[in-house]
Amino acid sequence: MNPVRIGVALVILVLLALVLSNAVYTVLETQQVVITQFGKPVGRPITTPGLKIKVPFIQTVHPFEKRFLEWDGDPNQIPTQDKRFIWVDTYARWRITDPLLFFQRLRDERGAQSRLDDILDGETRNAIAKHHLIDLVRSSNRPFVVSQDLAELGQNMEPVEVVTFGREKMTAEVLAAARNRTVDLGIEILDFRFKRINYVDEVRQEVYSRMISERKRIAARYRSEGAGEAARIAGERERELRVIESEAYRQAQEIRGKADAEAADIYAGAYNRDPGFYRFLKTMSTLELSVDPETVLLLSTSGEFLRYLDGTQ
Repeated sequence: MNPVRIGVALVILVLLALVLSNAVYTVLETQQVVITQFGKPVGRPITTPGLKIKVPFIQTVHPFEKRFLEWDGDPNQIPTQDKRFIWVDTYARWRITDPLLFFQRLRDERGAQSRLDDILDGETRNAIAKHHLIDLVRSSNRPFVVSQDLAELGQNMEPVEVVTFGREKMTAEVLAAARNRTVDLGIEILDFRFKRINYVDEVRQEVYSRMISERKRIAARYRSEGAGEAARIAGERERELRVIESEAYRQAQEIRGKADAEAADIYAGAYNRDPGFYRFLKTMSTLELSVDPETVLLLSTSGEFLRYLDGTQ
């Protein structure tokens, strides 16, 4: 076989392979495709999966997601109607509903994300600026669940603000307004939520200081109650101690009185049995208690002491 013919055949085969590979494309289950020719869309979007054919080298395939896509907003500092500055972080879920319109208006997902930044951030700012902070934080006026110590101080706490709109309604308001602005973009915003809400640094420090002051007030109240309870316990202790001492003194006096009475009875019995001996014992006892070894005692000849000492009696 002629080598030239073989080379020409190989070249033709390579060209046919290139043309065939460029003419055939695959649409996945999670994709929808727009075909453009010289930069302009041709035909209807392809939304069914499978192997498809296009004009090679002239037409271009632009695949887009069928699945839900996410949008994550940048945290922004936004003022509320009551002039409180807060950091707001949001997120949303969206999808491409009309790939042809989406391609014509936004070209790709990057353009869609940029447009969603403008729409969702703007509507979030508008909604927050029209309502008070309490409407962004709470959804209803159900009672707060507070600890017992704060509940006991409820009469001294500031009154709770009343929710007139609520967070759920504000979320729905932002979602509805954003959907109205994306109708002609070929996309649908499925859901919108506030991911995180926080005070700015200056306001946060004021809130922390207020919380610390509140806790200090609770601690002072506990200390005051503890001091009062300690004083009450000390008073009861002193009262009980005095009662015990009084009762003990009464019992001691009763015992002492009974002992003195018994001693008097014994003394009387001894005196009645032998009065002279009794006087002698009492005299010696009195003498023993009256003098010590260093005492010089001068006795009269007519005294009872000398009478017993000289043996005349």
